[in-house]
Amino acid sequence: MDFELITTNFLIVLGGIDETIMLVLLSLSVGFVISIFFALARIFSIKLLSETIYYYIFVIRGTPLLVQIYLIYFGLGSIKAIRESFFWIVLKEPFWCGVIALVLNTVAYTTEIIRGGIQSVSKGQIESCKSLGMTRFTMYYKIILPVAFRQAFPAYGNEMILMVKATSLVSLTTYMEMTGLARNIMSKTFAPVEAFIAAGSIYLFLNFLVVQFIKFLEWKYNPHLRIK
Repeated sequence: MDFELITTNFLIVLGGIDETIMLVLLSLSVGFVISIFFALARIFSIKLLSETIYYYIFVIRGTPLLVQIYLIYFGLGSIKAIRESFFWIVLKEPFWCGVIALVLNTVAYTTEIIRGGIQSVSKGQIESCKSLGMTRFTMYYKIILPVAFRQAFPAYGNEMILMVKATSLVSLTTYMEMTGLARNIMSKTFAPVEAFIAAGSIYLFLNFLVVQFIKFLEWKYNPHLRIK
């Protein structure tokens, strides 16, 4: 194993960290907002909407992310009507195809995480809100959703970690984030171990930061976790 080559590769792969972070932040932020509405739609049991979301979640969670990326980037691009429409402005770009695939994927998982958090709120808290005359909107905005988010921190932390790693699959659309750069190095040096050790170490560091961020949120918003 060539440690000097690993160091050289590390600096090259590090050049793609901004693309990876952009994919993560954009997909997680958009996905989180959509997931709140999807989770509420499932909780409120609006039949047609709830069933549509249920089957969407079933399909997305039941198929590999790699397949979803291929269908969006290669599949939609092969449809003439889409290539001739304004959608092609977005779908011809590997970055946006990757974002769309990651958002669709994370929404399916995050919706269920938030729904589980909402359902974990005790009936006593809900009855207390009703006894105070709170409207449904106020009850969800001020009590139920904040409690649900606190309950969902550990599970959502896992989803964030998975999304950081999932960005590596976007390189298969020719988008040059960290894994794409590592694959490019491998094709030139024929040294896959040195290339992907460099990339793996950066992914490991990013996920270390994610874990620390989730721990901080748990410490801040769950007072009983604080060490006195």
